Amino acid sequence: MNERALRIGLPILVLALVVLAWDGTVRAFAIPPYVLPGPGLVLATLIADGDLLWQSLLVTLTITFEGFLLAAVGGIVLAIAFNQWRPVEYSLYPYAVILQVTPIVAVAPLLLIYLPQPLAVLACAWIVAFFPVLANTTLGLNSVDHNLIALFELYNASRWQVLWNLKLPSALPQMLAGLRIAGGLSLIGAVVAEIAAGSAGAGSGLAYRIAESGYRLNIPRMFAALLLLSLAGVAIFFALSALSHLALRRWHESAIRRES
Repeated sequence: MNERALRIGLPILVLALVVLAWDGTVRAFAIPPYVLPGPGLVLATLIADGDLLWQSLLVTLTITFEGFLLAAVGGIVLAIAFNQWRPVEYSLYPYAVILQVTPIVAVAPLLLIYLPQPLAVLACAWIVAFFPVLANTTLGLNSVDHNLIALFELYNASRWQVLWNLKLPSALPQMLAGLRIAGGLSLIGAVVAEIAAGSAGAGSGLAYRIAESGYRLNIPRMFAALLLLSLAGVAIFFALSALSHLALRRWHESAIRRES
């Protein structure tokens, strides 16, 4: 069996064993559904409440993608500004760090006070996704081989020619790594803000449905919503990983080794 088959087959095998152990435990100990529903009941709930849950998932994914897009554009543009003008980096980077290390759980209720609920959720998704893009892109732009920079200067290349033809292509692997991280974090930020909004009685996203189900002890629906959230996060990660692979497969060592 080759490595690719193992990479696909082993996670599926582990998942199957976990589901079987979960179902066996529920049946053996006769655990009531309001404590731990079995996988069959979760799947049946997902089908029965599908319309509500899928509409809520669409709301959450919309906020997630909007926050991710803002973080991607803002992080890359600001990283370029940091690289081109050092005073800008010295002035603003510490505040980007403060924004990152402040727990989003503490920030979300405050944003909900001062901003409309959809805008507050979007701000949370942006906050947690912004720093990985900024930090990784800045690192990539600052890590270009100095010998190559000297070669460009030898041919009298302008600052923007060096940026466009050398620094941005060289920083692309780090930039894409930051985007992969930001994709999952934007979903986390949206979920945290939706839960905070749900505690205030507002919201329509999937995380709000999880909080609502918990209040009503509808544990099967809670598990079904959590399953959808997990699948959405996995789909986002694999989509961004595929994009990274397509961008790097012809020239970067990490992608070349993965194909071989």
